[in-house]
Amino acid sequence: MAVKNVLIMGAAGRDFHNFNLYFKDNENYRVVAFTATQIPNIEGRQYPAELAGKLYPEGIPIYSEKRLNELIDQHGIDEVVFSYSDISHEFVMHKASQVIAAGADFKLIGSRHTMLESRLPVISICAVRTGSGKSPATRRISKILRGMGKKIVVIRHPMPYGDIVKQKVQRFASVEDIDRQECTLEEREEYEHHVTNGNIVYAGVDYAAILKEAEKEADIIMWDGGNNDLPFYKPSLEIVIVDPHRPGHEIRYFPGEVNLRRAGVIIISKVSTAPKEGVQEVKRNIKKINPKAIVIEADLKIEVDNSKMIKGKRVLIVEDGPTLTHGEMKYGAGTIAAREFGAAEIIDPRPFAVGSIQKVFEDYPHIGALLPAVGYGDRQIKELQETIERTNCDLIIIGTPIDLRRIIDFKKQALRVTYRLREMSKPDLAEVLERFRD
Repeated sequence: MAVKNVLIMGAAGRDFHNFNLYFKDNENYRVVAFTATQIPNIEGRQYPAELAGKLYPEGIPIYSEKRLNELIDQHGIDEVVFSYSDISHEFVMHKASQVIAAGADFKLIGSRHTMLESRLPVISICAVRTGSGKSPATRRISKILRGMGKKIVVIRHPMPYGDIVKQKVQRFASVEDIDRQECTLEEREEYEHHVTNGNIVYAGVDYAAILKEAEKEADIIMWDGGNNDLPFYKPSLEIVIVDPHRPGHEIRYFPGEVNLRRAGVIIISKVSTAPKEGVQEVKRNIKKINPKAIVIEADLKIEVDNSKMIKGKRVLIVEDGPTLTHGEMKYGAGTIAAREFGAAEIIDPRPFAVGSIQKVFEDYPHIGALLPAVGYGDRQIKELQETIERTNCDLIIIGTPIDLRRIIDFKKQALRVTYRLREMSKPDLAEVLERFRD
């Protein structure tokens, strides 16, 4: 059989995992390159030889996805493998059409080939879209399990934005571990809330090696999925979060719909703040797509450092970056707090944006008068800080999963807003998780 030339489309996460499990050391394929999108500063690097295996002694180059047609033609690509997430079905098919028109096959790899098996119970927590409320759900679930006396190790979806070799297997047991490994703002947002909640977190690039290490110190593995990607491990229980603020997205985004179809438990979050018709539409779609799933209605309760500080103030709202950007949300925890506690005005940061922050607003015009907390490296964090300092406001409301005050020196008053998941229906999560007590 002739060796097939392969191009993997990704965003420094699922693409590397698919390579490691499906293509590495497979002599039937030659992976010519990765392409990158969604995340800045990935293209121009290499998937390193140290991780790529015996067939790739020079590593594998990573190019911008903008060069897709050029690469297909230049390298005689036979198959293009789509390997990133939180993408509309329509967008996926546009990419498929582009690839097929260029002469290559378009491929999606199924879960059977990309899920590793653990000797321990695995609870996966995924979502149908970025910003659905997965972080509060993981905190709630881990608290219940720890209350049973179980030792939880969280394995987080990959975010290898630094030195890929050094990030092969990462372990975080404290904020100091996160500091020492020079994590980006985006990485901190996903790891820090777990370690401050009392859990050990693993992440990195090689998820077989990560699993071996995590199993040494856990009773239960908790998979914390990124974007709306599928689990990297075969779950004992799949819990999936849906967002009634974006009704219909649960059946219109990839691979979010796959998660919906696979779920054993579906949490409808934000039920108190979502329109009733949005909640009803989500319920109808669940009943149509996955009628056997246990459905839990839940609320995300706002918790604020000092809500009295908000009343009458002109506020700058800093929300979670990915939730606003490719998650396509137009508000988050900070916005809800500003409205609920009487802010006089929400100040638009766009006139004050600098550098790459200005570019983010250009690329995602739906964001409006909110500031996405993006920080893929020191330079972008500095530009985020400069944008904050330039914005003429009385108070900064931080609606991000981490406390930005840890890494940015705010010159103005700033307070933090967080979410806490609260179940509103039966069975609740404690009842669902009772099976893991023994």
